[in-house]
Amino acid sequence: MKARVQVAFFLLSWSLLAQSNRGTITGTVSDAQGALIPGVQVVLTNSETGAKSDTVTTGTGNYSLLQLPVGTYTLVVEQKGFNKYEQTNVQVQVAVTTRVDVVLKVGSATESVTVTSESTLLKTENAEQSMTIAGNQIAELPINFGIGAGAIRNPLSFIQMTPGATFNGWNNISINGGSINFKIVFEGQQADDPYSTQVSDEIQPSVEAIEQFTLQTSNFTAEFGGVGGGGIYNFSSKSGTNQYHGSAYNYLENTILNAGIPFTNDGSGRHVKVVKHLADYGGTIGGPVFIPKLYNGKNKTFFFFNLERYRDREALYAGITTVPNSAFLAGNLANNLAVTGNRNLGTDFAGRAIIQNSIYDPSTATTDARGAAS
Repeated sequence: MKARVQVAFFLLSWSLLAQSNRGTITGTVSDAQGALIPGVQVVLTNSETGAKSDTVTTGTGNYSLLQLPVGTYTLVVEQKGFNKYEQTNVQVQVAVTTRVDVVLKVGSATESVTVTSESTLLKTENAEQSMTIAGNQIAELPINFGIGAGAIRNPLSFIQMTPGATFNGWNNISINGGSINFKIVFEGQQADDPYSTQVSDEIQPSVEAIEQFTLQTSNFTAEFGGVGGGGIYNFSSKSGTNQYHGSAYNYLENTILNAGIPFTNDGSGRHVKVVKHLADYGGTIGGPVFIPKLYNGKNKTFFFFNLERYRDREALYAGITTVPNSAFLAGNLANNLAVTGNRNLGTDFAGRAIIQNSIYDPSTATTDARGAAS
């Protein structure tokens, strides 16, 4: 039995991580004529946790909000003499810088302009090539389990959705033709074996604990050093939110559900079945930290817990084979000839009988007019 447990407590701001799994929102604030506006208050609120990040535009009207946890946000921009601007469904992705430019309209601050469209995914801030897969997409994709090192369902299976990437069950990975010096990062920490491309599944995150996955294939920033072209696999864990949520799952394979092996007989007229009892099961739970009469962590403190176990019990069926007995090994084939009963298989071109398992002396062979030997 194998088990892996993940617990995430988001109690501190981990700003000192060498390699970030966080995202960035950047942009400019201007008026309807395109003039950039300095000193504008910009507030970004996480839609699920209520966590806020804020900043003020620079003298050139630019703003940047860094080290943002993955999730969906609402952006609010306010400035005296302009309508309040609000944009919902702003997506923050793993290791991705997203641009959201804001145009303010002259008017009363009591009036507001609300934008509900998603932020653009067109990357204009850098030349990095990457692909991001969200948690809901991960949950809906089929994953083979019971294959590869460790045999646990492998989150790296999603690599195959990226153009130019190949992957098999033993973690042999190739990106853009390169298969060495790749890096796996989970919550900002390196989680791969630097000495082997066949990374053990036990050090990979559980599929059920993944919030988002980004595969960075080329032109990534200098903070992701030590990669010689194999790509960076950047995972972000799920976290608790203001609402309690959880899941339970069981992926199984059982002898009763399996088909029999063709051309076999178990003695009762049915096909032989391979004995296989395999299960990959577990659950997740997350939410705000709440201690009755002592502490309410809503909008402040959250937890997330994941447990996954893998069990496999099987008996391999190798089929029926024969081995030579001591007489055969000594060159005595008389017993074999006796068992067959010297059955007549037909005649050759000269009309002579062909006896099953008979031994012929090649020096006594004759040929017909066509040169065929007998």
